[in-house]
Amino acid sequence: MAPADDVSSLSYEQARDDLIRVVDQLERGGTTLEESLTLWERGEALAARCEQWLIGARERLDAAKQGSAAEASEAPTQNTEQ
Repeated sequence: MAPADDVSSLSYEQARDDLIRVVDQLERGGTTLEESLTLWERGEALAARCEQWLIGARERLDAAKQGSAAEASEAPTQNTEQ
């Protein structure tokens, strides 16, 4: 697979699994310099894709936390003193 292959459509799991495969192949060796460079470039693209997913997930979690905090502050308080 060439680094030019589109990784932008991969899910986090697909990109992670492909990255693991690329790293394994690089660690095993036995490839030409050109093949190694191509694998490295693909690995960089896959790592960036994983990072995009993780940043997006963090933003969603932060937004959910802010939404929960806003809902909690807007909830009517019950007056227990009578």
